[in-house]
Amino acid sequence: MLDMLLKWYRRHFTDPQVVALLIILVGGFCILYFLSGILAPLLVAIVLAYLLEWPTSKLQVLGCSRLCAVSIIQALFVGVGLLAIFVVVPNVWQQGMNLTSDMPKMLNQFNNFSSTLTKRYPTLVDAGIVDMIADNLRNRLAGVGDSVVKISLASLIGLLTLAIYLIVVPLMVFFLLKDKKQMLNNFQKILPRDRSLAGKVWKEMNQQITNYIRGKVLEMVIVAVATYLVFWILDMRYSLLLAVLVGFSVLIPYIGAVIVTIPVVLVAMFQWGIDAHFWTLLIAYLVVQALDSNLLVPVLFSEAVNLHPLMIILSVIIFGGLWGFWGVFFAIPLASLVKAVIQAWPKELTPKVK
Repeated sequence: MLDMLLKWYRRHFTDPQVVALLIILVGGFCILYFLSGILAPLLVAIVLAYLLEWPTSKLQVLGCSRLCAVSIIQALFVGVGLLAIFVVVPNVWQQGMNLTSDMPKMLNQFNNFSSTLTKRYPTLVDAGIVDMIADNLRNRLAGVGDSVVKISLASLIGLLTLAIYLIVVPLMVFFLLKDKKQMLNNFQKILPRDRSLAGKVWKEMNQQITNYIRGKVLEMVIVAVATYLVFWILDMRYSLLLAVLVGFSVLIPYIGAVIVTIPVVLVAMFQWGIDAHFWTLLIAYLVVQALDSNLLVPVLFSEAVNLHPLMIILSVIIFGGLWGFWGVFFAIPLASLVKAVIQAWPKELTPKVK
């Protein structure tokens, strides 16, 4: 047994490049796993720096200095962010409060609709199951008021955290963009010297992460705007709130689209019932989802590593369980990292299958 383990070790870990790659991967995993909460502002700043690097580099090509380009892009980004905070967020919050107050009416309408189903189709719809679902919803809604109060009190503390983020994160983004080369050179000094294999993996992953973040943000904005236009044209209630939820749902591949469809369908049923307006809204919403998955995603992520849908879902579950929101957000790049490491692993070190 010991001889077999020694042979396996010599076969895989005698190359210094492999050892360096393993050390970097294990070190990065430990830092993110144990310090993700503390490093959250830095992670946000890194994501924004990746997002703003492309327009910054374009301005440099046009003749601007690095400092001038960073300042212009940073000012534009902060302006758009403040516009969203003072215009979009209050409307979304107000619509969320209105939706919360309308939940008891939605429950009553659900009860009336379910009772008609049990009368029309007694063999297909069990009245006991419907009553159990209604009681469960009623019990949950009973605590909505207390939850709103708790959230309001917690939001006072959250405002302080938000204020810190609004000050610290833009500063971090500015210095990450302005001193990018200097920081990368200093970071390389603490890495192992024999790291050509790790450099090969990093070169591929850096491009993947850049394309992914830029494409994902564009997808969120386009899907949210398109969904809002559809809801607004059809005069659907809570249109801005639901459109924002649909936009954020693209962060979770496949699963997010299914989850966010539930409130859209329920609100449409509450507003119109199952009539022509409901089916028009549902068809238009499904068209937007179909265009997103079949047209927008292939265009935005044309340079992304091809991954099987099952691998993407497993990546969301595994990395989301490890790192929460950031694990879900970077599920596809992390899965691509695993694939890149496997492909870059020296073939002469892998055991030969007879």
